[in-house]
Amino acid sequence: MNIADNPLLQPFNEAPFSSIKNEHFKPAFEKAIRMAREEINAITQSTEAPTFENTIVALDYSGLQLDRISSIFFNLNSAETNEEIQKIAQEVSPLLSEFGNDITLNEHLFARVKSVYDQKDTLNLSVEENTLLEKSYKSFARNGANLPEDKKTRLREIDAALAKLKLTFGENVLAETNAYELHLTDESDLDGLPESAKEAAANEAERREKKGWVVTLDYPSYIPFMKYAKNRALRKELSIAFGSKAFKGNEFDNQENVLQIAQLRHERANLLGYKTHAHFVLEERMAETPEKVISFLNTLLEKAKPAAKREFAQLENFAKAEDNIDHLQKWDSAYYSEKLKQKLFSLDDEQLKPYFKLENVITGVFKVAEKLFGLQFEEVFTVDTYHKEVKTYHVLDADGSFISLFYADFHPRKGKRGGAWMTSFKSQMIKDGVNERPHVSNVCNFTPSTSSKPSLLTFNEVTTLFHEFGHGLHGMLANTTFPSLSGTSVYWDFVELPSQILENWCYEKEALELFATHYETGEVIPMELVQKIKDSATFQEGMQTLRQISFGLMDMAWHGQDPSEISDVKAFETQAFAETRLYPETPETCMSTSFSHIFQGGYAAGYYSYKWAEVLDADAFEYFKENGIFNVEIAQKFKEHVLSKGGTENPMTLYKRFRGKEPQPEALLRRAGLIQEK
Repeated sequence: MNIADNPLLQPFNEAPFSSIKNEHFKPAFEKAIRMAREEINAITQSTEAPTFENTIVALDYSGLQLDRISSIFFNLNSAETNEEIQKIAQEVSPLLSEFGNDITLNEHLFARVKSVYDQKDTLNLSVEENTLLEKSYKSFARNGANLPEDKKTRLREIDAALAKLKLTFGENVLAETNAYELHLTDESDLDGLPESAKEAAANEAERREKKGWVVTLDYPSYIPFMKYAKNRALRKELSIAFGSKAFKGNEFDNQENVLQIAQLRHERANLLGYKTHAHFVLEERMAETPEKVISFLNTLLEKAKPAAKREFAQLENFAKAEDNIDHLQKWDSAYYSEKLKQKLFSLDDEQLKPYFKLENVITGVFKVAEKLFGLQFEEVFTVDTYHKEVKTYHVLDADGSFISLFYADFHPRKGKRGGAWMTSFKSQMIKDGVNERPHVSNVCNFTPSTSSKPSLLTFNEVTTLFHEFGHGLHGMLANTTFPSLSGTSVYWDFVELPSQILENWCYEKEALELFATHYETGEVIPMELVQKIKDSATFQEGMQTLRQISFGLMDMAWHGQDPSEISDVKAFETQAFAETRLYPETPETCMSTSFSHIFQGGYAAGYYSYKWAEVLDADAFEYFKENGIFNVEIAQKFKEHVLSKGGTENPMTLYKRFRGKEPQPEALLRRAGLIQEK
């Protein structure tokens, strides 16, 4: 292929999706890696003495074309993949891993970085420059630059193997998700389901050219069935199908992949002089050590477990009274919780959904951002996208200046992995005197529209949209000099603060009145429904908290000790969950084999950060509540000290500058109803 014809290798601002063909990717990666190597060589072969500018800054701005190609490709592999893209991912991941190693294990480059680092006290650097120097030096030291040659070789082997294993893990989960369907032909099997869920199941069956109804393991299909279907046997079947993904001993089984990933991460940490993978990871986190994480989780466990046990007993008694259920099982959880919630609060998602038409919620989150930060969002139709469902917006400041390009992709598709995430197609940075503005994307899997109804969101989907948009704002409002410190490039246990704090506005009357209007009548959501949302916000909070703690503790079990003695994934997981278990164990299911956050994504030894960031967000939102949820002065402080600063300073320093003090865990416990109000 002629490189001149490859759109990925031409100068571009917006990603040229419609011009890109799959066959463009591998040559583009190979060429961009060569270009990045030349940039590195220019640094190492310079005859000038190493300086901050010619070494540290030059290194941070190297490989920008490769970064852009990578972001486009791997975002497509998550949001619009196919077998060919997955095959390319398996081919290019080791190349990228090798190139990454070639940088961090480059002795001449490290010598120059170390030379600048050794002079740091005399260089009169700004705070951001000093952070970049520290980060640059550590990225070498923490990735093997000081190792002897034989250990460097082993490190390369480990990194290449991990790159492939993580991809395979994700492909197996997606394959298992896509392979399953619950095909129903008897309408009585759908008893209890709301009309919208029945219609969606009928549409899915029609799409698959089948009679009747089809329920899948995609969240918008799976969750309503588990929550409303009266047929307990079918709930059990679906629950076990969901919980046994990549745990069936077939070609998509992930048990061996889990063991290998855990073992290789541990070996890698040992090579680098760390006791475990968790010790390695947490050195660069607010939490600092595995001991602090476990202490933090156990402190929450102490508060949550009594409440969770009370809530579970209440649920079990309710199920016994309702349907003579003696032993509550996992597949009963959502069903009876929903019924109990309706009984206690006279509230269910079906009552709320008409007020949460997707387009209105999007408008709502934009209005919240406008009131807080003065942003304007203009939908544009000239931006190239990778799928016709993707919407695009220009984000403008109050004075009309361009802030960001925003992509939004909201519905499930066959080639799209489950869940919701924020990502970017272009990083913010200041280069050659120009503030390059970011291109940010939110990807979700919300209930799609049907032939008779628009896309109506559950309240949980509304909070998810606000959550991901919070990450989006962190990317959009980035305002740093260096790309590696921009936007969401922060400590992992700080990155969830901007997303989680934004969820709080979904519970506030003042915010809901901006967008929660009935899709047919235009009526604003009645205040008694808003009050019920608030009253029910802490419903089963003990059980929810226990669940999150259990995932954090399991993550630490996999990554906070030597895993070499583990041979049985299920048995190990069962032991890790022992302190947090409420429901009877299900032998056919295993969470680890589809726990993509820690075995495919970046949350290994970091799942605790959701709860950690909840402490930050509850404390931060109390500040807003005390002064008005649309207080522009406090919003400006949050923008200035948190959203715009990226990873330029220690996150606790930034947080205290915004809040005036360190965060207090009591704010979270109060909000969760786990301790009494002051």
